[in-house]
Amino acid sequence: MRKNISILLLFLIAGFVTNLNAQPVPRDWHMMDYQKDHVYGISIEKAYTELLKNKKSTPVVVAIIDSGIDTLHQDLKGVLWHNPRTKANNPDNDKNSYEGDVFGWNFIGGKDPKNNVTKDTEESLRFYFKYKERFVNVTSENQLKKNDRKLYQDWTRSKAGLLAKTKEGKVIVLINNTLGLCEEFNILFKKEQNKQIYTLTDLNEYKTEDLKLSSHLKSYIKLLKNRKVGTTNIQFAEMLNQKKDSLNKLQRISDTLLVNYRDKIVGDNYNDFNDRFYGNNNIMAGDCMHGTHVAGIIGAVRNNGVGMNGVADNVKLMMIRTIPDGDEHDKDVALAIRYAVDNGAKIINMSFGKAFSPERKWVEKAIRYASRKNVLIVKSAGNDGVNCDSIVFYPTAKYMNSNKIVPNVITVGASGPGTKETGIVAPFSNYGKIMVDVFAPGTSIYSTVPGGNKYKMMDGTSMASPVVTGLAAVLKSYYPHLSAKKIKRIIEESVTKINEPVGKPNSKEKVSMTELCRSGGIVNAYEAIKLAEKMK
Repeated sequence: MRKNISILLLFLIAGFVTNLNAQPVPRDWHMMDYQKDHVYGISIEKAYTELLKNKKSTPVVVAIIDSGIDTLHQDLKGVLWHNPRTKANNPDNDKNSYEGDVFGWNFIGGKDPKNNVTKDTEESLRFYFKYKERFVNVTSENQLKKNDRKLYQDWTRSKAGLLAKTKEGKVIVLINNTLGLCEEFNILFKKEQNKQIYTLTDLNEYKTEDLKLSSHLKSYIKLLKNRKVGTTNIQFAEMLNQKKDSLNKLQRISDTLLVNYRDKIVGDNYNDFNDRFYGNNNIMAGDCMHGTHVAGIIGAVRNNGVGMNGVADNVKLMMIRTIPDGDEHDKDVALAIRYAVDNGAKIINMSFGKAFSPERKWVEKAIRYASRKNVLIVKSAGNDGVNCDSIVFYPTAKYMNSNKIVPNVITVGASGPGTKETGIVAPFSNYGKIMVDVFAPGTSIYSTVPGGNKYKMMDGTSMASPVVTGLAAVLKSYYPHLSAKKIKRIIEESVTKINEPVGKPNSKEKVSMTELCRSGGIVNAYEAIKLAEKMK
């Protein structure tokens, strides 16, 4: 019976999931122009043809903080950054203590380039165990000093998230969704039929033309059919609550879940930020699929007759390997940002994120450092379909001790081609009219993957972020006088405004695009370059 209940509950909350690939979209659609091609691309090809044809550009170093890169890929070999100060016969010629950093650096490796972190735990798990002894016996915030209450709230949130992933927790989540459905019909029957108690017979007799309500009704009927004849809504809810109570007592977070993959390999003193010269130069370690795909979107060699074109035509890509299969560590992210800045990067792409950031202060100081050095950071908004204004996605562009937004960071949500099959906004994208600046193409994006000459389509705000990074690199390349803040302003002010209602991610609700991001639109390279020309 438990198995049957779980299957039916899963059916209940499965909902409608948009298949982004139901109808094929044009390959490289993210580069196209809406007026000409009828998809919400960024009009970069039109910009090259009409606006940049006879203009000179200067190379721009773009750092990619990610999972690594295939340095042998046919579409990337020609655009890789080479550290001008590192020589083959003297691997630490530049005296920066990152020995042999020819193409970048790997902050999640040991001294031996063959020994690297390839997988890691989620930050929520690490966060839970870090503060477990401190908070495990706390039953109320009132027991704590005021300064500890926010930390305790985050810890209880991490605990709740971990419990929800246990075998019992998954069923509890489903039960809560079912109880919500019961309550929906409790309100309906009380209002329309003056009944507080009803049975399967009453549900079968109820008729509605509301498609959403009709769908919920069918699900509810299927659930009650598995109970005894005559079971009422009250009895059904009591049964679910009893089941939930018994499962709550069984929930446990096992101590064996926490494995410190990183410390076993890297060997630094993680709690000492000044202990920063660790890792190795192997930026191809582990699974570098994600980083290679991101790199191709930004700057794959253009017009070479193979594969695909990157957005930017004059870049040098610096890879900083920091992201394992699992959540990144704050110290590695902060040092990666500083490494990029110190080695000449003008733009940094960060297509990653997590729900907790124990050493947030280190990352914020690094972002401030980048701001002082006039370096632009472009980061993905995340793929949970949630509002970043209320649920923080780290690294965040908001300062710790104020509501101000960091001026050199662009946060990017994912958009779709805008066809009838796909919609304008990706259903998985995070959003926020305060914390998300712009949207950019992030579904069915064709780009480089490991293997020397391989390519594939991938979805995510991880793909949308490098689209914007590529555009920022174009602006910096052709208009080198532009500051990081001005490039951000140009990108925001030149978006294609979306005036029609769009689908709110993770919902069937239609909202204004201004409810999903600050600019209310999708980045437009053609208009951005026209605006940059005016500023010149």
